[in-house]
Amino acid sequence: MAELHDLTALEQGAAVAGGELSSVALTDHYLDRIDREDGSLGAYLTVTADLAREQAAEADRDTAAARRDGTRLSPLHGVPLAVKDLVQVADVRYTAGSRAFTDRVGDLDDHVVTRLRAAGTVLLGKTNLPEFALPCYTENRLGPPTRNPWDPERSPGGSSGGSAAAVAAGLAPLAHGTDAGGSVRIPASACGLVGIKPSRGRVSNGPSRPDITGLSTHGALARTVADAAALIDAMAGRMPGDVYTAPGYPGGGTLLDHAGREPGRLRIAGLRAPMVPDAELHPDCAAAYGAAAGTLAALGHTVEEVEMPADGGIVEAFTHVWSVEAASYELEPYEEGELMPFTAYLRDIADTVTARQYHQALRTFRGVGQMLTDLLFSAYDVILTPTLAEPPVLTGELCEDKDPAADFARMTAFMPYTTVYNLTGLPAVSVPLSWNPDGLPTGVMLGGRYADEPSLVSLAAQLHASASLTPRHPAMW
Repeated sequence: MAELHDLTALEQGAAVAGGELSSVALTDHYLDRIDREDGSLGAYLTVTADLAREQAAEADRDTAAARRDGTRLSPLHGVPLAVKDLVQVADVRYTAGSRAFTDRVGDLDDHVVTRLRAAGTVLLGKTNLPEFALPCYTENRLGPPTRNPWDPERSPGGSSGGSAAAVAAGLAPLAHGTDAGGSVRIPASACGLVGIKPSRGRVSNGPSRPDITGLSTHGALARTVADAAALIDAMAGRMPGDVYTAPGYPGGGTLLDHAGREPGRLRIAGLRAPMVPDAELHPDCAAAYGAAAGTLAALGHTVEEVEMPADGGIVEAFTHVWSVEAASYELEPYEEGELMPFTAYLRDIADTVTARQYHQALRTFRGVGQMLTDLLFSAYDVILTPTLAEPPVLTGELCEDKDPAADFARMTAFMPYTTVYNLTGLPAVSVPLSWNPDGLPTGVMLGGRYADEPSLVSLAAQLHASASLTPRHPAMW
C-alpha cells in the first residue's frame, strides 16, 4: 500500500482540498518520519513541530471553509515543506549554517516566508546548509554533515543540501532553497530531484538580506517538475523594496500551468564542454548529457552542439563578488574564531578587493549575459548542459579545511556549469534523468532566456516524463 509520502505534493494538496486527507495527519506523518530518520541524515537544523501542527490545523479550517463556500485555495494549501536556514522565520532559530549564530532567532519573516504562509503551506523546519551558504557542500560546525540519501558516504551537494536530502528521503514533499552559484541545482542533481532556479527578481530576496549583486535567488526542490513549479508560483511575486522584479511569463498563466503544456518544437544548443578552464567532464555526467540530447532529439527538438570558449575571467569576477558577500556578514571579534576556514579565506580575499575590481566584476556579469543573448539565444531557445561535471562526491572531499584555496578550485571544477545562470540572472532547471552504475543520480540542466521559465518548465516536464516510467527512491524511502 502506498504511504502518504509516496504522493506528490500536488496530490497531497488535492487530497487536503477535497477532504480525503487532513493537513494535520499529513504533517504528523512527516514529523514522525523526521523523528525516526533524520538523526542519521542530518537534513534539518531545526524542526518546528509545534508551529507545523498549528499551521496544519489552520489549513484544515481554511479548506473546510473553502469547500463550503466554493472558493479555490493554493494547490499547495495544507502541504508541509522545509525552508533552508538562510532565511528568517519570525521566532524560529536562524543560524545561516554558522556556529557563530548558533542561538540566534529570527525577528521577522523574510518575504519568501510571507508568501509561503499566504499560500497555506506548513513549515516542518529549517534545513541544513554550509556556513553562510558559501560552498557547494553541506558541512558546518553546528553538527554532523548532511548525508546523501542515495549513499550516506557521499555529499548531497550544497548549499541547499539539507533541503534536497529531506525531499529525496521523504522527510518533506518539497523544499525551498537558495541559489547564488548553483545551490539549488547542485543538490538537485546529486539527490535525484528537480531543481528550479527562477529568473532574477521572480522571487523577492528581501527584506533582511536584499541581494544587490543579483547573484542569489530563492528556488524550489521537488520530485516532479509540476511540484517544483507550484512552489515557485507560491514564492513568486513583487514585494515592497525589491531591487529586482521579473516581468510576467510569456503567454501569461502560472508556472504550474506551463508544466502541463507541450513545449512545441524547440531549438536547443548543447554545451558539453565546461566554460571554466581545466574543468573535466566525468564519463557518467557525459553519458547523462548524451542521453538527454538523444531523448530531446527523439521528442522532435533540434539539438545542435555548440562550443563556447573557457574563460578564467568569469571565475575571477565571481570570486571577487562572492568574497565580498562572505564579508557582508557582520560579526563580533570573538565570533570570527568560530568561522570555518573557507569562510575566513573568502573574507580575507574581500579585504583585498578594490572598488574598481568589484565594479569590473559586476560589469563582467552583465557582459556574460549579453554574450549569451547575442551568440546563443538569438539562434536557440534553450541551452542544454550537464548540471555537474562529476557524480556526487564523498563527504569531506570538497571541505578538507587544510587549504581553502585548493578547496575553492576543486569546487569550481565540480560545478563549472551552474554559476553562469547566477551571473546573468537567467532561469535554469536541473532534471533528474540518469543514475550511474553505482546507483548515484546524475542531472542535466536546461537554461533559458530571461523571464522565460515557462519554456524550461514545459520542456523539463516533457523530458522528465520520457525518462521516469518508474519512480526511483533511495533505500531509506
